[in-house]
Amino acid sequence: LSFEEKPAKPKSNYAIVGLYFYPNNIVEISKKVTPSDRGELEITSVNNIYLKREEILLELMGRGFAWLDTGTFEGLLAASNFIKTFQDLQSLKIACLEEIAFEKGYIDAKQLKKLAQKNTDKSYTNYLLQLLK
Repeated sequence: LSFEEKPAKPKSNYAIVGLYFYPNNIVEISKKVTPSDRGELEITSVNNIYLKREEILLELMGRGFAWLDTGTFEGLLAASNFIKTFQDLQSLKIACLEEIAFEKGYIDAKQLKKLAQKNTDKSYTNYLLQLLK
């Protein structure tokens, strides 16, 4: 129904986590935004414009997704530790672009092997080559 920037009393348990993809008209829309009470140009204002125009698509991130706030040194360290622990325990890589491209069919086995062999990190190379088996 609406977006609110850092509400004192949120109306729901949902949060916009900051992963946006906008069309080219974002430039013109952004020019219409006025500073908030905090004196900042808020992306929330842009999102509300798209919402009013019914030109917005939202995706709920359910089970299997994690949003890691890396806006502070402590948050960045916590996120790094989370990623390392997950990868070590699951023997999977998070956001492995070569793996994603291969799984989606953007590259074939030959291209994946070539990319793997270019890598200087042997454990990463081995991970990519394992995808071919």
